[in-house]
Amino acid sequence: MSAMKRATALCSVLAGSLALIVSASWAAPAHDARTLALNETGHLHLTSKHNYTLNEQGRASGTATGTIYVHLTAVSSSRVSAEVNIYSRGGSISGTGRASFRRMGSTASFSGSMSIDRGSGSYAHVHGQGLSFSGTIAESNNDAITVHVSGRVSD
Repeated sequence: MSAMKRATALCSVLAGSLALIVSASWAAPAHDARTLALNETGHLHLTSKHNYTLNEQGRASGTATGTIYVHLTAVSSSRVSAEVNIYSRGGSISGTGRASFRRMGSTASFSGSMSIDRGSGSYAHVHGQGLSFSGTIAESNNDAITVHVSGRVSD
């Protein structure tokens, strides 16, 4: 293949690639990121227990009012981890948390941080790290928990 034919072929490939990139960016305009204050409170009841995990469901109120599910796992006598899912009319928000754990009689409390990993619907682009994550476990009330999540997230 002559140098001229190679240059023409390379130009054709580059022009096609550029056209594809331009059309893709035109079809899907960039999403302008916003910072939002997330402030949620959930009042949950125990749905099941497996080993060291409490599976809870309840009502979330605040920024994304809806149904909240929490899977709270004791990873040691002083630490818990959690998976939190909030399903709101506009979409869903999911994240994970880690916290210190302290028992005081028939009540226990936890306090730590949480990350928002993903969302859907109107929360499709939501993400955040270092959110405040805390709550209580009422063993006298069938392990019902109250959970609080707050902080700044990007959308």
